[in-house]
Amino acid sequence: MRQLWCALAIAIPAIANAQSREYRAFVVSESVDEVALITFGPSGARVERKATVGLSIIDPDGPHGVAVSPDKKHYFISTAHGLPGGSLWKYDATRDEPIGRAVLGNFPATVQVSPDGWYAWVVNFNLHGDMVASSVSVVETGEMLEVARITTCTMPHGSRLNSAGAKHYSACMMDEELVEIDTRRLEVSRHFFLTAGKEMGMDGAPPVRGAEAHAGHDMGGHGMEPPKPGDVGCSPTWAQPSADGTRVWVACNKSSELVEIDVAEWSLVRRIPAGDGVYNLGVTRDGTKLVATNKRGQSVSVFDTKSGKELARIPTTRRVVHGVAITDDDRYAFVSNEGVGSEKSTVDIIDLVALKVVATVEVGQQAGGIEVWK
Repeated sequence: MRQLWCALAIAIPAIANAQSREYRAFVVSESVDEVALITFGPSGARVERKATVGLSIIDPDGPHGVAVSPDKKHYFISTAHGLPGGSLWKYDATRDEPIGRAVLGNFPATVQVSPDGWYAWVVNFNLHGDMVASSVSVVETGEMLEVARITTCTMPHGSRLNSAGAKHYSACMMDEELVEIDTRRLEVSRHFFLTAGKEMGMDGAPPVRGAEAHAGHDMGGHGMEPPKPGDVGCSPTWAQPSADGTRVWVACNKSSELVEIDVAEWSLVRRIPAGDGVYNLGVTRDGTKLVATNKRGQSVSVFDTKSGKELARIPTTRRVVHGVAITDDDRYAFVSNEGVGSEKSTVDIIDLVALKVVATVEVGQQAGGIEVWK
């Protein structure tokens, strides 16, 4: 009995502290060129402020990804549209003022800042270009200069650095592969083939495939197309390293599975059944939970990383579920839901202890990239 009371004495203040805090997250809305700051605290969730993103007032620039610098002074937004390429913007985080821009490749998408804050890593998804190998851009964040553009694979997406910042992982949506980049050498070090029954880790860069290799692929759905009968493909959309860097999970959007890879052995650990159209992933800082958005399933799944067990599948308030960002205390997950047609998007805040949605706020149409600020 005494042990039980001691456990409660520890747990109750921790819960009270979480509920008394205010959390803030940036979310971008692609259809309306908007970034919104969401605040969540004891009084619920609200849009604290919002700002317009990009250059054009008549043609959408298409903000897709957002990342916050480690010192919390700046945030970075990838805008997918534009000729000859899209852009990465640098903003003052307290005033929403643009203070720098780098022009990148076609359709810059997922973005993350390195742990030291010196570089931003952006995949050039190339959604509207030819089905040929695209790249990952590396941008020096001080002067906003692109220092490298590393060729990887067809339609790279869902990229993340490990906690040490030494390795970068991205998923090749049309090539069934995971690509690892050595961030010190700025070159591809390994790749991993993900199709069920053919899993294999290999050294070096993946083979360059021409447009003819992808004949018959439908990229219009961008993660919404269910598999056709007999199709065992993966169609990976996200790569998420574990908190300690020993594992990488890949979201197989087509087959609705998670592929878990041992980094040291560069080998398959297991395939884990997931929600319909699993899309984006996030891992808690303590390494115990993996959070997955189910783009076709209008839900979010929470997994125990050790056992691979799905702890909960939580319905969301809109269809076409997109991004997830986890607070620094591992208590809440902010989830962006694109919605359909002209309906407004939403951000759902999920309590990762109670495993339920505890607040929702509406934002601009086609909400996508989301990142906790402070």
